[in-house]
Amino acid sequence: MPAITNHEHGISTVDTVYDRPQQTSAHIIVEAGRAAIIDTGTSPGVPRILAALAAKGVPPERVDYVVLTHIHLDHAGGAGLLISQLPNAVLTVHPRGARHMADPSRLVAATTAIYGEETMRRIYGEILPVARGRIVETPHEASVRLAGRELVFLDAPGHARHHVVVLDTRSGHIFAGDTFGLSYRETDRDGMQFVVPTTSPVQWEPDAHHASVDMILARRPGAIYVTHYGQVRDGARLGADLHRLIDAHRELALACRDTGPDRAARLATGVRDIVLGEAARQRWPLPREATLALFGVDIDLNAQGLAAWLDSLG
Repeated sequence: MPAITNHEHGISTVDTVYDRPQQTSAHIIVEAGRAAIIDTGTSPGVPRILAALAAKGVPPERVDYVVLTHIHLDHAGGAGLLISQLPNAVLTVHPRGARHMADPSRLVAATTAIYGEETMRRIYGEILPVARGRIVETPHEASVRLAGRELVFLDAPGHARHHVVVLDTRSGHIFAGDTFGLSYRETDRDGMQFVVPTTSPVQWEPDAHHASVDMILARRPGAIYVTHYGQVRDGARLGADLHRLIDAHRELALACRDTGPDRAARLATGVRDIVLGEAARQRWPLPREATLALFGVDIDLNAQGLAAWLDSLG
């Protein structure tokens, strides 16, 4: 049985176990016996989502939507396999991402270039295409209804240009994918949660990221759901932290802009120092080495994303 956290308003978090427990989640909304699934994790995580649906008494034919916040494979890699198990569901995705869901070959190639073929196979499994007729594009302010419950899609670039966040109008909550950062439960302290932005390659844009965070905060959501990991609250405080840390990542990148062959190492060291500085500032309940182990992959990806952003500046 997968780890499931039940929230209010028929919303649940399912641990899809990307590289470790409580790293990557899918979210399920159940309304009048029908369901929508927001983000899928990788193909190996799909059985966990199906088991969670069964535990909630929702048969596969009563799932109406598989919703992607964006098409990075830790969010969307399992979409093709999952859709193949849900006979009546359609896939919703940002217009920039639709063709990549129908033909994921470029996504697979790009991810393989980052991780290597062996790791790609181990973590992501087989990436299946989604039939074009089962894909619904969701530009800014598009909406769908789940048994009458409206889900509104808001364009949210910054982490990626193919990113949407999803406003659930019944609860007022927002499903933010990666736009509202990473919030690992291991860092929680005294009932408080904390966030760190993810600047992973290749489309991070700090100004757009700031704007998307502000758009989320303007809706005053009672809760925000992040893929890494679960539900967070106290959005105003977390949003202020995100703005500060987005600026810290931008300043680091610009300071490393002209450092030549040392740039990659300097960026990685700088991101590591940002994470450790935040751990000290917020008094995360983890020793230094545990913090570095928890954020090891994210530190590398953030550094690569900052390098890609610098390259885009010319």
